[in-house]
Amino acid sequence: MFREMRKQEKQMQFEKAAAAMKRCQSGVLACLGDDDYPYAVPLSFVYLDGKIYFHSAKEGHKLDAIAKHPQVSFAVVDEDRIVSEEYTACFRSVIAFGKARIAGGEERLKAFRALVEKYCGDQPKAANERAVAGCTRAIIIAIDIEHLTGKESPNM
Repeated sequence: MFREMRKQEKQMQFEKAAAAMKRCQSGVLACLGDDDYPYAVPLSFVYLDGKIYFHSAKEGHKLDAIAKHPQVSFAVVDEDRIVSEEYTACFRSVIAFGKARIAGGEERLKAFRALVEKYCGDQPKAANERAVAGCTRAIIIAIDIEHLTGKESPNM
């Protein structure tokens, strides 16, 4: 169903790809947007329990695209460094493919807490809990990953 990587020597082990997903601060969600044009949007996310979670407004282009066509991809760039004297680059990136859906109940709360911890972990815990409990304007989208692959330059 998913293509094999053409240059197998650059494929990362799953564990290393998952670790990169946990480290990265932002990624790009790609979906099928209006009039079947590709729609790619950068966003903050958390990789938790083998899924990708992000928050969203309750309406908009992203949500409309997901409702129409839940199959999405999500990409992160963990390393990207030019080595000009060698006419090459050192890179590490990961792409996930899966189906997006709105998370509810305890899953929503767990993912929301993980997002707040990732991006605001330096704030007092009580303030973070108030932020989670008080946020009613946002929803949490989950991507149930069907395929995760990472690629890196051999000199990483």
